[in-house]
Amino acid sequence: MATNRTHPTTPAPNYPSMPAPVDPRPIRVPGRSRMAVVGVAVAAALAVWAILGPVAGITLEAQQGSLMHIGAASVFFASAAMAFAGWGLLAILERRTFNARNVWTVVAVIACLTSAGSPLSGGIGLSAKLGLASLHLVVGAVVIVGLRRTALSAAARC
Repeated sequence: MATNRTHPTTPAPNYPSMPAPVDPRPIRVPGRSRMAVVGVAVAAALAVWAILGPVAGITLEAQQGSLMHIGAASVFFASAAMAFAGWGLLAILERRTFNARNVWTVVAVIACLTSAGSPLSGGIGLSAKLGLASLHLVVGAVVIVGLRRTALSAAARC
């Protein structure tokens, strides 16, 4: 009859510790969510619209082909679309260029300033022109600052 002998375990030799395996995926910093940037941009645009329109009594209208009354739905969808467009461009640049953050920032600032020219030329009345331009600049500032903070550095992507 065979006996089952248990051998005491010997401690493992003291080898230098091996580095932990590196996850190849980039790490996002908590609190720097791109979706949060979109939400803040939309909320900021709606807040400015509410102050300019219903509170201050400014009629936000623009002439671009036909007369357009700028309401809450227009502000919501336009600001969300521009924030998502900025997010998409940043994501593409992060995959295709080495210096994505700086390239994106330059393109975004140029786009923001260019878009502010449209209400200045198409707005109906001085108050509407300034109000609509301020909406463009508020959304642009939130998107540029917010998405720039979420952009991964070249070292984090490589």
